[in-house]
Amino acid sequence: MAKDKIDRPQDESKRRFLKYTGTAVGGLVVGGVVGGLIGANARNTKEEAAPAPSGSAPAVSNERDYNQALMFFNQEQYQTAEAAAERIFPADDLGPGAKELGAAFFIDHQMAGMYGTNARDYMTPPFQKAEAYQGYQLAFKRQELMALGLDALNEYSQNNYQNKFAKLTEDQQNEVLAAFEANEVDLKGVPAATFFTMLRNLTIEGVYSDPLYGGNKNMAGWKMKSYPGNQMSYYDAIEKEGLVKYEPQSLHDHLTS
Repeated sequence: MAKDKIDRPQDESKRRFLKYTGTAVGGLVVGGVVGGLIGANARNTKEEAAPAPSGSAPAVSNERDYNQALMFFNQEQYQTAEAAAERIFPADDLGPGAKELGAAFFIDHQMAGMYGTNARDYMTPPFQKAEAYQGYQLAFKRQELMALGLDALNEYSQNNYQNKFAKLTEDQQNEVLAAFEANEVDLKGVPAATFFTMLRNLTIEGVYSDPLYGGNKNMAGWKMKSYPGNQMSYYDAIEKEGLVKYEPQSLHDHLTS
């Protein structure tokens, strides 16, 4: 792990955590999978209870917004993460980018959960310098590293371009991210490239994860790859020739069917 003298930020207090997670019900923060299900089910109940106006067709929408509420980020952190994710996975003629797909929500939810708090990692000193092949070996929790890195993106952008990261041009944002990837930025003793790698990996995961976890809005990431998602069975296609395309399904589809 990293050396003892790393300038490690203090853990967020429970009060501050709840402030940015939204609503707490009976001690349970409504977010993540649980919050997504509660929110979606509440919307479904309201839609079913409200009849369509007489003489008009009921509104039909293919939009699926299962779980897009902030649980860890404050607004500035979210906007910075969203802008950075879009440069890592930008929209093009093949499909939407990370911003439209909601990858920043996925990152936010991961930081609020067990992954972000390193719940399954050994985090007790003494710390020793780790080898590169040993994976994540820092005294920081991932959520601390994420907060530190996003703040550093803004600080670096302000110092070099006189504006916050989210307000820079795309070329300027690319230059800032390239500096982090090349480890050219001082991140309080932590390799800036470690932060960038985590951010990039989480962005890709958010693009292609099940929508239940906050990203891949409307399963558009899967549709770009003709990926079927979570199908209950492929029995009807076993003996068919060639590529059989399915309308993708998420885990949430099975919970509400």
